[in-house]
Amino acid sequence: MDYLEGLNPPQRQAVEQTEGPVMIIAGAGSGKTRVLTYRIAHLIYSKGVDAFNILSLTFTNKAAAEMKHRIEQVVGLEARNTWMGTFHSTFAKILRVEADRLGYPSNFTIYDTDDSKSLIRTIVKEKRLDDKVYKPNTVLARISGAKNRLISWQTYQNDPYIKADDETAMKPKIGEIYKTYQERLFKAGAMDFDDLLFNTNVLFRDHLDVLNKYQQRFKYVMVDEFQDTNLSQYLITKKLAAVHQNICVVGDDAQSIYAFRGADIQNILNFEKDYPDLFVVKLEQNYRSTKTIVEAANSIISKNKAQLKKNVWTQNENGDLIELIKAASDNEEGRLVASTIFEERNNKKLNNSDFAILYRTNSQSRAMEEALRKMNIPYKIVGGLSFYQRKEIKDLMAYMRFTVNPADEEAFKRVINYPKRGIGDTSVEKMMIAAYEHDIPLWEVVTNGSSFLAGRAANSVDDFATMIKSFKLEVERKDAFEAATSIAKQSGLLRELYEDKTIEGLNRYENVQELLNAIKEYVDNPENEDKSLGAFLQEIALLTDNDRDKDQSDAVTLMTIHSSKGLEFRQVFVVGMEEDLFPSQMMMQSREDLEEERRLFYVATTRAMEKLYLTYALSRYRFGRLLNCEQSRFLEEVDSTYVKVNKRMSSAIASSFRDYGSEGKSGFIGLKKPAMRTGTTAKIHTPSPDFKPSNTNNLQEGQKVEHPKFGFGDVMKIETEGANRKASIKFDNFGEKTLLLSFAKLRILE
Repeated sequence: MDYLEGLNPPQRQAVEQTEGPVMIIAGAGSGKTRVLTYRIAHLIYSKGVDAFNILSLTFTNKAAAEMKHRIEQVVGLEARNTWMGTFHSTFAKILRVEADRLGYPSNFTIYDTDDSKSLIRTIVKEKRLDDKVYKPNTVLARISGAKNRLISWQTYQNDPYIKADDETAMKPKIGEIYKTYQERLFKAGAMDFDDLLFNTNVLFRDHLDVLNKYQQRFKYVMVDEFQDTNLSQYLITKKLAAVHQNICVVGDDAQSIYAFRGADIQNILNFEKDYPDLFVVKLEQNYRSTKTIVEAANSIISKNKAQLKKNVWTQNENGDLIELIKAASDNEEGRLVASTIFEERNNKKLNNSDFAILYRTNSQSRAMEEALRKMNIPYKIVGGLSFYQRKEIKDLMAYMRFTVNPADEEAFKRVINYPKRGIGDTSVEKMMIAAYEHDIPLWEVVTNGSSFLAGRAANSVDDFATMIKSFKLEVERKDAFEAATSIAKQSGLLRELYEDKTIEGLNRYENVQELLNAIKEYVDNPENEDKSLGAFLQEIALLTDNDRDKDQSDAVTLMTIHSSKGLEFRQVFVVGMEEDLFPSQMMMQSREDLEEERRLFYVATTRAMEKLYLTYALSRYRFGRLLNCEQSRFLEEVDSTYVKVNKRMSSAIASSFRDYGSEGKSGFIGLKKPAMRTGTTAKIHTPSPDFKPSNTNNLQEGQKVEHPKFGFGDVMKIETEGANRKASIKFDNFGEKTLLLSFAKLRILE
């Protein structure tokens, strides 16, 4: 078959080894998607496997759709019968079918992050807790972390270590909030994103007949981006593959960057322990980047201790050296990046879309945006406010959600008095309290408004209930587009937006029309067998940020490094290469944290195909103050053979760089080391295993301290300047440094 001829030997091996447990370690730019695609095509075309028996799990629906399309080109329409999609969309599909086993309705609502935060806000208010202590983001992150580790609210409340953690963090009531949050979700017939995985684990644990059904169905299980799986995802796939043992995982430990979302790099590092007869294939040839970029990236990731050894290489040309840009301030950094893009675009006849600016935190985009605007360079921000997060879209979606599932409390709160119909917050609260006190569904209260409310509010609620009942009939009889159009009109929402003649109002009206267009497109798509409104709502709820980004215009892309994974651009700028920004000061507590940050830097560098720029500023506004910055330790880890100083720098700044010519030593990339670093002997300090920053309010002269980067030193002087306290510390290997105590992380030794 022709499709095998274009593969290199390891790729071909990965495609043809279909039986038993297989791990494909795929280096950056090594043709991973091609291998996965052909592997599935090979199973169907050459091995005669029924497409219905293949499960392929990806991390975005976009990746799944692209793979399906490619497989179709090899095997035809049979490709559409494979079970392919994200973990969440695939298991949501299974949960829809098996929902009654867990006591959920089959049309359960999927809460997005905003819905979850809103519910947590309500619970915190009801429990009269301090909303500054129990912030929705913090509480939700804690609950999400627990679910990803398969810790139920019952286990959470009974675990002394978890309780101690919460008490240390001065948030002892999180377990209580978790319990109420889960009870409310269940009552509302809703699951949040983490529940889709958590409840699938519960389903397979408690209903062995259901597990057996899917074990027999999925004879071949494949997992893409395996390094980003959490415990919950790994256990599901392991259970599904337990009978036939045909499990194939594809990933790159060097690109594991989602620990903050619960991803566990140990899944890929220890996979061989679970499958001793594992067949391992390494895809090490990079087809994306120049030799310079590949070798520089290798020099970075080689510093990590926890990794699967591989040697990524390329036959591509050497290409340009990596350019280092040093700026006086964050605004000048933006100006230098924008002018470089302008020149490169014109000199090399490139498109704006050939360039990407990557940063560690979203707040860094401001200076970049301002500089690009001044030079009239169009840009787009990935991960900004997505279409489906806009208020008017969420309003209409809430009407549709409440129609399909009238137990959905968050949707109810959003639509009950929008457009205004004389039902105030007090009436809404009364109805919700009545539902809790009488332990009856919210919908029952709404349909009997006069039993719980009086006067005009009761009549308005009765009218609202009648309207929702009419919507329910529409949903039962019509497809998603006809039902949604009817809801948009009869709810008064379209009229409300149409009557707002401001530019913003017009935009909102057009956005709602665009949503209706999207629903029409969904209904007209022959691949979507279920044309109902409920099916459409599920599809939208499971979209990831990458799936939502449909802007194909010719613009420079701005995004966080986390968002850039899986993408490639001809020229890439990694900006803000400063200590405490990248690596982030939040990620300096352990070696594991630091290694994750280094993997993030590796991901950033390997997005570039032809040219890579690393930039940093000597000063930057952070936390409302202008701070002096020092270059990132990661810049010292790039082999200097592959780096040159950008010619745009003033001669004053450039004079601080040494002439490294043909020296080509790994290490400091062309910067003169300050004298205080005592020549070339000073190495970045590795913090002690028990390193934990001390409270420095009472720090005194003469005390010994440890700094996570500079190591051990003596406090020489303490001084106060305005509201700031500073300490002059003489470090053993780095000489004397003055640190701002409100930011410095110091462990007091004596």
